Amino acid sequence: TINTPSMLCVEDYLDALSWMENIGGLDATIARANENSNLLYDWIAKTPWLEPLAADPATRSTTAVCMRLSDPDVLARGEAASLAFTQAMVRLLESEKAGFDLGSYRGVPPGFRIWTGATVERADLAALIPWLEWAYAAVKAKKASSR
Repeated sequence: TINTPSMLCVEDYLDALSWMENIGGLDATIARANENSNLLYDWIAKTPWLEPLAADPATRSTTAVCMRLSDPDVLARGEAASLAFTQAMVRLLESEKAGFDLGSYRGVPPGFRIWTGATVERADLAALIPWLEWAYAAVKAKKASSR
């Protein structure tokens, strides 16, 4: 049919609404997203090589945490080198199957974006943090040894 939504899409939508209802409704999904994003924002605040992309906490997303690289040693080499650094981290994380599609979008400073919506388990985000730290240290060591 033309201009008619797929019944699979409708069923998927109904399944999502049922899931939301089962975990406590809209308030519960908002709370989950807030807890997830707070976990990452709290980690970013303690991480010297990252900062939130949105400087003003009032404009930060609770469903897609975006962060920029802030390591002065890497940034001093220029935007192309900074982008190459974050891309190397993303490739390393993907090769270890620790995280996928984490790179920042084109047109924003080199960094990362991580989905933190209600469908993400907080424990999975907590497990990702050491992988991000490991990838940063590995790429930093490799770049230092290649100079």
